[in-house]
Amino acid sequence: MAAVSLTDPLCKPCSYSPHFKVEVCVRKPLMPIHLSREQVALEMLCLCSQMDLLIRAQVHQFQEQLKQDTSPEESESFQKQGAEIIYQMNQCLEHLNEPVLQLEEYLDVVGLSTLFPRVEVYMIHGSPVDMLERPPSDVYFPHIGRLNQLLVLSQQLDEDVKHLGSHKYVAHQLSAIYQVLNSLKDIVPLSVIRKDIEANFKQLKKSLSIEEGSKLDPQLPAHRVSWVSELTQNVISAVLSLSEELTEDLSPVMEFVSNLS
Repeated sequence: MAAVSLTDPLCKPCSYSPHFKVEVCVRKPLMPIHLSREQVALEMLCLCSQMDLLIRAQVHQFQEQLKQDTSPEESESFQKQGAEIIYQMNQCLEHLNEPVLQLEEYLDVVGLSTLFPRVEVYMIHGSPVDMLERPPSDVYFPHIGRLNQLLVLSQQLDEDVKHLGSHKYVAHQLSAIYQVLNSLKDIVPLSVIRKDIEANFKQLKKSLSIEEGSKLDPQLPAHRVSWVSELTQNVISAVLSLSEELTEDLSPVMEFVSNLS
């Protein structure tokens, strides 16, 4: 062992040279893609949404740190993800044929800075901040999420009340639908359905009661099944109609998309 340790190595590894650096292209398409002006705007809308959500999460973390009497500090994950999104935005702008604008200028020109002011402020100041006034895009995802939840719950209940041998959970399912309707109570087409549930819920729950010790599964009478099915169909029709009352909170983003064509 002593002899080996005193022997000169057969070769010495070369020091690192940047000439051998390999560019990472994992997120790049195999074939070159050219985006139209409209496609660039849509892609930027998606990236702004991601950046805005990231900023809000970081601001919430700041607030939690302040509650614990610690100095607010950006997380490493926020910095990495934020830098990646900004990089993708700049890459996206390169698809435009006209003289390429700076990122902040582009957001102002197309109106995305109005929809996502947190993103614009982050680009200018380099730090995540919250808004005193609620930006118009803040309600888009929560509202569309509630509409989707209402649609899925109603479709499931309609299927269950018609085909399941047991209606044990129908009251619970209807209660879940009511909770979502209640969060949308200012919308006229849905408020009528909400009041219908209020007027009939106790009777429906009573019809599901069974004697203690009974091995029979609770089942609704035919007229209650028809009522539940009609109610769920009304909910489904109301949501799928996307009437003006239902889409008012979605209008800022919808207007942006419609103006692209």
